[in-house]
Amino acid sequence: MIIRPVAAGDFDQWLPLWDAYNAFYGRSGPTALPREISESTWARFLDPAEPVHALVADREAQILGIAHYLFHASTTSIEPICYLQDLLTSEQERGRGVGRALIEGVAEAAHTAGATRLYWHTHHTNATARALYDKVATETGFLVYSRKTTP
Repeated sequence: MIIRPVAAGDFDQWLPLWDAYNAFYGRSGPTALPREISESTWARFLDPAEPVHALVADREAQILGIAHYLFHASTTSIEPICYLQDLLTSEQERGRGVGRALIEGVAEAAHTAGATRLYWHTHHTNATARALYDKVATETGFLVYSRKTTP
């Protein structure tokens, strides 16, 4: 298995994993992301001017997992910060080191970019992912709040 940046020809294997990721978080059927959002997200990965990136776990031209991350400035650091926004391993590959390898790949990309911190969120009920996350990072105790920008 290799961890590599996503390539233009990966779309057809990336999309089912992306759809599965979104379905896990309740974005499927009537609440699914519009196709234009997925296509825009994909285009961002391939645009070097965008701060959004994607890695894939690849074994013999089969994509086993995806990781999407971005860099941003911070008020508490001069160096950029890396946010791992999305991480998914195909169901049949879970527990085989794919998720860990993707996290390490993002950490390496963050280090190369000069970022001093990598962080991510998950839902408190995501026990499978949390079992891995507790091994590779520190849970900070912060809660995440979200709202639309318009009242």
